Amino acid sequence: MPKLKTKSSAKKRFSVTGTGKIKRNFAHKRHCLSAKSTKMKRNARGTTIINDSDAIIVKKFLPYI
Repeated sequence: MPKLKTKSSAKKRFSVTGTGKIKRNFAHKRHCLSAKSTKMKRNARGTTIINDSDAIIVKKFLPYI
């Protein structure tokens, strides 16, 4: 079998937890932060686990995780 390529964009954006779930960062935190509410910025801190249906797609992009 040939080797599978990993999507470079996916390996930069996602990581895997110890139990095999996919972790992601929140969006909209890079620029123009003065226009965004404090509540939105506070809720977008840290990381979260992605949806199971989206995790199936992301796992295809990361074959060796």
